[in-house]
Amino acid sequence: MAELPAAERSMGHDTVYKLAGKRVFVAGHRGMVGAALVKRLEHENCEVLTAGRDVMDLRDQTAVRSWMSAEKPDTVILAAAKVGGILANDTYPADFLYENLVIETNVIESAFRQDVGKLLFLGSSCIYPTLAPQPIPEDALLTGPLEPTNQWYAIAKIAGLKLCEAYRKQHGVDYVSAMPTNLYGPGDNYDLEKSHVIPALIRKAHEAKQKQAASIPIWGTGTPRREFLHVDDAADAMIHLLKTYSGAQHVNVGSGEDVTILELTRQVCEIVGFQGEITTDPSKPDGTPRKLMDVSTLFSTGWKPHYSLRDGLEHAYRWFNENIETARMSA
Repeated sequence: MAELPAAERSMGHDTVYKLAGKRVFVAGHRGMVGAALVKRLEHENCEVLTAGRDVMDLRDQTAVRSWMSAEKPDTVILAAAKVGGILANDTYPADFLYENLVIETNVIESAFRQDVGKLLFLGSSCIYPTLAPQPIPEDALLTGPLEPTNQWYAIAKIAGLKLCEAYRKQHGVDYVSAMPTNLYGPGDNYDLEKSHVIPALIRKAHEAKQKQAASIPIWGTGTPRREFLHVDDAADAMIHLLKTYSGAQHVNVGSGEDVTILELTRQVCEIVGFQGEITTDPSKPDGTPRKLMDVSTLFSTGWKPHYSLRDGLEHAYRWFNENIETARMSA
């Protein structure tokens, strides 16, 4: 394929890729991000294609090639991944590296075989070095060592975005990558051994309130700063990028604001109604001291998040309460 026209290699308000009438495959539709993307695509007048593991195991190359050949999607959003928090990454490093590498290579290679018109790969802010400049610009990638506690997942995600970049460079295909910050919201995983910080805090505070506990513990010192984005905002930003961006450089997706883990815990406790003490455990790892992404590229297009952190946390807790019987509380 020929190199993309210069006008289509830039980002702006104008739509460079129309979704209306397209067959859009969302890989990973049962996950939190994938489900939010499916919901957001309902407003795009397109046909959404999904396939559960009972239909197609994304780790099986033959199955992926066969399904893609039969369904012939015009567009692919690769939101499927094996995900988890610090404990899960540290406990299952081989699983996180191997499964994510296999999933992304199978889907991206099969998309190329089927001449898919556009592909969006979703990465993670953990791709950046531990001591990257703050806020973290896109060009900080590969400028320093990764955070040891989640390096396996990060390396897989770096490989995925570089694979998109490589196919783009060699074949001129329109594959782009978005790097979302820490996401939370409806459909999150509340398993305390494998969840991320916000769902873990919501569950801990909720159960502590029920038990009338005197305190709840948090890992580390509580001083690390983190950025969070509601998953519905993330889905909206990704569809925006899918339609308006066509460049080799990956794009950061975030809120542009961060808080300390202790400040976050206090907000969650207030929303849940837990009035006990918050205790820190410095013997547990803090992870990266600060992780705030530079979202100036995304914001320059006019896109901004809808939810403030407080509003987003309230929405997440309402969903948890309404779906507590079916929420993912264990693996």
